[in-house]
Amino acid sequence: MNTDVEELGPTRVKLTIEVPFEELKPSLDKAYREVAKQVRIPGFRPGHVPARIIDQRLGRGAVLERAINDAVPELYGRAIADNDVLALGQPDLEITQFDDGQQLSFTAEVDVRPKFDLPSIEGLPVTVDDAQVSPDEVEEYIGAVRERFASLRTVDRAISIGDFVSIDLSASVNGEQVEDAQASGMSYEVGSGTLLDGLDEALVGMTAGDSTTFPAELAGGQRAGERAEVAVTVHSVKVKELPELDDEFAASASEYDTLGEFRAGTRGRLEGVKRMQQAVQARDRAMDALLDRVEIALPERLVAQEIEGRERSLDEQLERMGVTRESYLESRGITEGELDTELATDARQAVKAGFILDQIARQEELSVEQDEVNAYIIEQAYRIGVSPDRLASQIVDQGQVPLVVGEVLRAKALRLLAARAKVTDASGRPVDIEAATAQAEEMAAATAQAEEMAAASGEAEAGPPEPEAGDEGADSGPDLAQ
Repeated sequence: MNTDVEELGPTRVKLTIEVPFEELKPSLDKAYREVAKQVRIPGFRPGHVPARIIDQRLGRGAVLERAINDAVPELYGRAIADNDVLALGQPDLEITQFDDGQQLSFTAEVDVRPKFDLPSIEGLPVTVDDAQVSPDEVEEYIGAVRERFASLRTVDRAISIGDFVSIDLSASVNGEQVEDAQASGMSYEVGSGTLLDGLDEALVGMTAGDSTTFPAELAGGQRAGERAEVAVTVHSVKVKELPELDDEFAASASEYDTLGEFRAGTRGRLEGVKRMQQAVQARDRAMDALLDRVEIALPERLVAQEIEGRERSLDEQLERMGVTRESYLESRGITEGELDTELATDARQAVKAGFILDQIARQEELSVEQDEVNAYIIEQAYRIGVSPDRLASQIVDQGQVPLVVGEVLRAKALRLLAARAKVTDASGRPVDIEAATAQAEEMAAATAQAEEMAAASGEAEAGPPEPEAGDEGADSGPDLAQ
């Protein structure tokens, strides 16, 4: 077999492959065997029809076509391996010549990995955020824990901002009730502004048992955008009471015995979280720094596929959230064209980063162990909420094992890039990224184990107390909420 490789551009080549007829014999014999099993010719058992009889009855051309279809993919694979062609995606194949008993010639056009020079990654300067934790951050965290352990107490007084109320809402337009704008026993925090314009103003000063009406524009449902008269009835008024900030609270809300130990432990935990963030920042910013230093010609087909994948992912995410594309664009203050530009830019950067990480992996001779693949599958299974065994089976059945290995290899290359960089924090202090990464992995593993144990035992994360009887009710729905 002879192969000529012609560069059509920085990222695309054309292979012209010439194959002597004798090299097609294994595929030709295979084709005759398969046809012999399928045809039914009197006097011959299935699978035992001679080649000359098949040629007489069916024609040799059908067998030759089957043989070529079988041989070409294998011949193409040999050609790119023999010529060190780093192909991307599927080739465009064309049979250019075939003479029975003489020679097969075909061409294959395919995208290839671009060639580029990778600068040294040793000492790449990278700056990450500081990991110091301020006293205010400690108190903010503890305050959030107090909020989770708060209780609601019924009061007999007029409603004020910050109170929690149980209410009924009923909207009508021109005296006709709007069916999808009714709610009973709804819990609401006065002043939160999460429902209708004018509701907070109407509630302030009311007491349990009072009713009133106020005008508002419906935000959803069949009559969205219309002005409605909304009736509100108050069932109960409650205030939130936070637990005392003392040793008893610390013991009930944490694994510590005293408030001082709780504060110290909180500081350590928050510092650990910030060191985790430093590790992530170091990887991202080292990659950004390298992207700025490397010029790569990108295969446009690969970029187009990446853009298409990002478009599909965004549409699926918006559908899960129940948000239209128009609403999404409006919330971000951008146009469809600006979104397209953003997706295209991000896609090009992602493709470029992939090539860089692949080259680092090759230069550093990185490899992937089975336990690393297993850890990746477990992590992804936990993230999407399926069992690791089920995800592993899907990956094998769909032939995605090479993709998983590639992702694990790129992750290792990215960690190596961050470890080789010269990382300092915003205050100029050196940061040990390897230690930060190890701590991040330990914390992630501990968190996953704790949540897995909690799920197995049926324990739920501590949260605000359940509303008292009569405080639960219908969800507000999109027709009342803004």
